[in-house]
Amino acid sequence: MLVIGLTGGIACGKSTVSERLEKSYHIPIIDADKVAREIVEPHRDAYNRVVHYFRDKVPDLILEDGSLNRPALGKHVFANHSDLKVLNGITHPAVRFEILRQILISYVKGKKMCVLDVPLLFESGLDKFCGITVTVVCKKETQIERIRSRNPQISIEEAENRIKAQMTQEERTQRADYVLENDSTPVLLYGRVQSLIGKIKPSWIRTILEYFPPFAFVSGLAVVMIKHLRSM
Repeated sequence: MLVIGLTGGIACGKSTVSERLEKSYHIPIIDADKVAREIVEPHRDAYNRVVHYFRDKVPDLILEDGSLNRPALGKHVFANHSDLKVLNGITHPAVRFEILRQILISYVKGKKMCVLDVPLLFESGLDKFCGITVTVVCKKETQIERIRSRNPQISIEEAENRIKAQMTQEERTQRADYVLENDSTPVLLYGRVQSLIGKIKPSWIRTILEYFPPFAFVSGLAVVMIKHLRSM
């Protein structure tokens, strides 16, 4: 099964591409942001560990419905770097485990491809588990325009700061296997997505071979090794 790593800067259109891949091509989407929210739902292991450690540090940690007060927790950890490390130490392994679990589920279901939708794909190192990586890009001016259309109260300077807080588009472009430009209309973007699928869609023969354990092991190992060597 081909694991497609999908990423892109803020307001570049990654979510639009992800939605298109799911609805038009029926490719399973593993949304890292959604996973990160789910693993800290009430009574899950990561939730229990967060509550145990932060209950006395963040007075209003738990809301009335039992869920975590994410803004309050975020405000605390970003003001206390050591506690941020603790939080990441709890949540990051849980996120990776859930992502790998969902990849395995897609594999068991006999899917040809699945998409790993991760804003910080390269920063998190999750690109090493992807057969190919795709980044969605657009001009900075387009990013700013889209950010402000979603949140009119945000100034141009604030929008620029949000863009600067991320990996540069140039670096993403250099590290990605494929680049989808999204400066124009959705119709043109959809055409580029269709062209991309035509290039990367695995044959049924390859898909069947990957269910033969020795071939699957060698194929998976090769992907990880290639990504590791590229990052050196």
